[in-house]
Amino acid sequence: MRSRTVTSSVQLTELGFGAAQLGNLNRATTDEASTAAVDVAWDAGVRYFDTAPHYGLGLSERRLGAALRDRPRESYVVSTKVGRLLEPTPEHAGEQDGHGFHVPATHRRVWDFSRDGILRSLEQSLERLGLDRVDVVYLHDPDDHLQQAATEGVDALVRLRDEGVVGAIGAGMNQSAALAELVRRCDLDVVMLAGRYTLLDQGALDDLLPLALDRGVGVVAAGVYNSGLLSRADVPDDASFDYLPASAELVARARALAARCAAHGVTLPDAAVQLPLRHPAVVSVVLGTRTAEQVREGARRASAPIPDALWAELEASGELRGVA
Repeated sequence: MRSRTVTSSVQLTELGFGAAQLGNLNRATTDEASTAAVDVAWDAGVRYFDTAPHYGLGLSERRLGAALRDRPRESYVVSTKVGRLLEPTPEHAGEQDGHGFHVPATHRRVWDFSRDGILRSLEQSLERLGLDRVDVVYLHDPDDHLQQAATEGVDALVRLRDEGVVGAIGAGMNQSAALAELVRRCDLDVVMLAGRYTLLDQGALDDLLPLALDRGVGVVAAGVYNSGLLSRADVPDDASFDYLPASAELVARARALAARCAAHGVTLPDAAVQLPLRHPAVVSVVLGTRTAEQVREGARRASAPIPDALWAELEASGELRGVA
């Protein structure tokens, strides 16, 4: 699989493995299914794996580390995130986590973008992953903590990068404006953008993407299905958009896109996966994956032939904005 360069020491495969679902996102999965998904991704050529402490209160990191344990360390890239410390809450161990992950509430998440908080978070992540280093560290969802993240947080990450502890630093968010502000103010290498450069939402063309290209900051595109609306060739009535029920207008737009894709022998999710990589600032598309079959389908979508005529038609119709 082709890779794109972030820094001299970090290259990301164009398709990345998003490991949130290994943390039992929305429903439980097993260690065996998680390992099988990673194994199939490896066989497909994927060498970029993304996780975070937030995902299942560390379960995603533990499962990902276990699945990669016997792989040559220099042959893959792992990113994790900082900004949410996990503090033990044994008194709630018999309860369910209330953040969408089907795990016991053995810990609570505490926002902390201070230098000490970042160092503690990274140390704990390394322990869960069973690694002595990670390649990329993102500030995780600093929307409501932007000032601390842009100063103390970035300063801590810059020091870690300068010391060779990590290869690249950045931030990950579900909005483009704040990421653009961080790119404008800070010395970042890469950012992860979820859901804002898709077939249905190209808002990042207004701020983040041109700025990232100008500053030489790589963009990792996540949430390319907008949480479900673009994930199926036949769009159902009850599809979701950004984790909420999609409006009738959005469902109609998605179906119109699907029809245009079908006329060119392409499925809607094929185009959804491949669109971001058409922008020169984008270095990887990360797909959230739970099962081996989902990995196979994601890899197939990423490599499906898409005629230039489809992209030209979508631009001519106004459904897709040009990059220039």
